[in-house]
Amino acid sequence: MLKKQDNLLEKVVSLCKRRGFVFPGSEIYGGLANSYDYGPLGTELLNNISNLWWKKFVQQRLDMVGLRGPIIMNPKVWEASGHVKNFTDPLVECKICHVRLRADKEAELQAHSKTHKDTETAWTEPKNFNTLFETYIGTVEDDKVRAYLRGETAQTMFTDFKLVMESMRKKLPFGIAQIGKAFRNEITTGNFIFRTKEFTIAELEYFVKPGEDDKLFNEWLDYQQDFFVSDLGIKKENIKTVELPKNELAHYSKRTVDTYYKFPFGWDEIAGIANRTDYDLKNHIELSGANLKYKDLDNNDEFIPYVIEPTFGVDRIMLAVLIDAYQESMARSGEDDAVHQTEITLKLSKQLAPIKVAVLPLSKKEELAKPALAILKDLQKNFMCQYDETASIGKRYRRQDEIGTPFCVTFDFDSINDQKVTVRDRDTMDQQRVAIDKLSQHLLEKLETS
Repeated sequence: MLKKQDNLLEKVVSLCKRRGFVFPGSEIYGGLANSYDYGPLGTELLNNISNLWWKKFVQQRLDMVGLRGPIIMNPKVWEASGHVKNFTDPLVECKICHVRLRADKEAELQAHSKTHKDTETAWTEPKNFNTLFETYIGTVEDDKVRAYLRGETAQTMFTDFKLVMESMRKKLPFGIAQIGKAFRNEITTGNFIFRTKEFTIAELEYFVKPGEDDKLFNEWLDYQQDFFVSDLGIKKENIKTVELPKNELAHYSKRTVDTYYKFPFGWDEIAGIANRTDYDLKNHIELSGANLKYKDLDNNDEFIPYVIEPTFGVDRIMLAVLIDAYQESMARSGEDDAVHQTEITLKLSKQLAPIKVAVLPLSKKEELAKPALAILKDLQKNFMCQYDETASIGKRYRRQDEIGTPFCVTFDFDSINDQKVTVRDRDTMDQQRVAIDKLSQHLLEKLETS
């Protein structure tokens, strides 16, 4: 196995564009800073991460339900939540080139200073910059009302708390989950899809009785960490938790623990868990006048619940997953007409792999291609598949290894007579002959036990 090099991020970015995971946004018009399109494989990977998250945090728990809220809400929501007043970053501007950066990102400030070489960089005094994106509602200019693109998905879960509780007949503790887009007019963007102005968040609000919040916080923290290692398959040594000091807590937080991943550009945040206390519900009660309190029917106590909030940056997790799975090795697919010094394999967990099975007839000849296409059609009922009949079989194996496909199915000349195909395992490279009528079940078992 070859040692990963310092330009690992560049290699992953190149692979993403070459193989259809992530493309630069609006590229034909020169692009837009930190705007990206998810290609066919990136869309599948992002969906697989989201679906795995939903399965663990909603489907497999009796105390969780989900919802889907709008991107644009009544602007009073953001007043009550404190985002209009507090959702700010400290902004400084370089007096030489007028580049604007966050004042609290020391490493980025130092890196920028080096670009001016012998000239000493001077910065303006920090100014608070609100990162909510503004928009306007209305068709006539004079009647337009200022609104905001949501800066987080959490607020729908607070405003709908009572409706969800009553319609789903839930008792404390219980939670509401959501996966969706959020928008932040970030001052500092960079490092591929790590920090962008629009991104996908998976988060939940877990409503608890005050006094039980500390215990449940720790339980959710353990559950969150298990997701990264056991479900996503990220190497344990590349994950760590960071307890935020009091002076760095968000305006709503009693306690926050962030989860960091070891990226090529350093350790940085991919998820967090916060104790939001009763901050949000209390403020929505005060501003709206609605009764969002919880009434315990066992003793008639009425109170405002506390909230534990695990949050996951899905785009950042996708980048971490790609980096964690990226491996280079000496040629292992056999010598053929393709000249290659190294081979790339994305050792994604089989649950996350965008393509589960590739069907590869040994040649384009109709006697092989026609039955191979029939096998493909059958497998597509259960799996996301690809079909490839171009180039040598070794080169086609390498193409599938690069995108993380766990299994390749080859229909060869022997298959015509014995009605068996060769199933190749991405990781072990073991090849097994499997009867065509048993193939789908064989692959299901292999994918379920991985």
